[in-house]
Amino acid sequence: MHSSIIFRVLGILLMLFSITLLPPVLVSVLYDDQSIDAFIISFLITFGAGLLIWLPVYNQKQDLRTRDGFLITALFWAVLGLAGSLPFILHEATNLSLVDAVFESISGLTTTGATVITGLDALPQSILFYRQQLQWLGGIGIIVIAVAILPMLGIGGMQLYRAETPGPVKDSKLTPRITQTAKALFLIYVSLTIACALAYWLAGMTIFDAICHAFSTVAIGGFSTHDASMAFFDSPAILIIAIIFMVLSGINFALHFVAWRSKSILHFIKDPECKFYLWCIFFGTVVTVFYLYSQNIYSFKESLLFGSFELVSILTTTGFSVAEYSQWPTFLPFMLFMFALMGGCGGSTAGGIKVMRVMLICKQGIREIYRLIHPNAIILVKVGNKTVSDRVIQSVWGFFAAYVISFMIMFLILMATGLDFLTAFTAIGACINNLGPGMADVAAHYGDINSTAKWVLCFAMLLGRLEVFTLLVLLTPAFWRQ
Repeated sequence: MHSSIIFRVLGILLMLFSITLLPPVLVSVLYDDQSIDAFIISFLITFGAGLLIWLPVYNQKQDLRTRDGFLITALFWAVLGLAGSLPFILHEATNLSLVDAVFESISGLTTTGATVITGLDALPQSILFYRQQLQWLGGIGIIVIAVAILPMLGIGGMQLYRAETPGPVKDSKLTPRITQTAKALFLIYVSLTIACALAYWLAGMTIFDAICHAFSTVAIGGFSTHDASMAFFDSPAILIIAIIFMVLSGINFALHFVAWRSKSILHFIKDPECKFYLWCIFFGTVVTVFYLYSQNIYSFKESLLFGSFELVSILTTTGFSVAEYSQWPTFLPFMLFMFALMGGCGGSTAGGIKVMRVMLICKQGIREIYRLIHPNAIILVKVGNKTVSDRVIQSVWGFFAAYVISFMIMFLILMATGLDFLTAFTAIGACINNLGPGMADVAAHYGDINSTAKWVLCFAMLLGRLEVFTLLVLLTPAFWRQ
């Protein structure tokens, strides 16, 4: 590993991140909410730390290799998660402990949306804006890493997205040519955010709420400026807009780029992953709406609106709420939660295992059944017209195995800390899939669970956002051997 270049990149990242602490200062000035000091001090600490790390190695120009990529990708989220907690620690209005501040920061940057804060409506606007901004910044970071970096690291079948990457990327090392990909993705991301904010504003939100909720909608984060989340606005138009942009944000952003470049939506229709994703949304919506209406929970209009909104919000791992979905009858909350385990498409801001991996697992399962019937047949796994290599299939199964084992270990640890079965199971599921709301004691917020559980969930959020292997590989002795 090239430690000098790793420190150089990390220092630059911290200095760049420190700049993002200045927009909340402008919000504080605009609303006169007496929050300037917390953000200025946080800016100085973060920038100073980045400068101290960068200065000794500022002239290092080596190329990053795959092993360096693993370490930088993990440090990117862990270090910025710690730096992002500073305003929550320093601001008197939040009154958060260290673990709560780190939890809130990591939840924002990983776009999980799990919160330990209550009384959002009474918080200063600058803090509310900062929470939403954390998710928006985390969202673009996720897209660039998922589409431009993870395919080269070969994480659990993500190699499939190399063909869809909108720009030249070399397989052997991380190069400045990634900037071409990053710029294209950033343009799409900003355009969706602006369109979403305008739509919210025209539908009746204030400019502040429109911008904040556009940040968390396109990032598929789920943070809100109100305790009641989207139910606060009591507007069908706003819910419909949210559904549209959550669905769009759950699609591979490389497809958005191709559609924008070709001025055609045919790529969405032809892409197997996108089609599977949209069919899951359709099927889940039909079941949810029918069951809510048949059980007389809501009128048909309310069942259609609330059912489709919650299904899309949970499936895409956004986590916005308009109803207490965990209180819905019988199997419905668990069905929605199972959809969240799948999540959105690869190369999107959504969490979860990812649609492509679920597709490949299903196709491999079907192939094994056919092999039992026809032992000598050569049966290929295809995604569209592309044949998927056995190496990719093995990688996907390896990812799934690591995911399940990690899930169960952390679930048992949470139960050991005193949480009940449903709280522990859904808390881990919500955090490792970057969903946010769980059930039982974590349905509304995570503020009441113990500190040990919160640290475990911080790790779960990072593990899920880093596609499991990226973080687990750092824990192996082989990674650190020369």
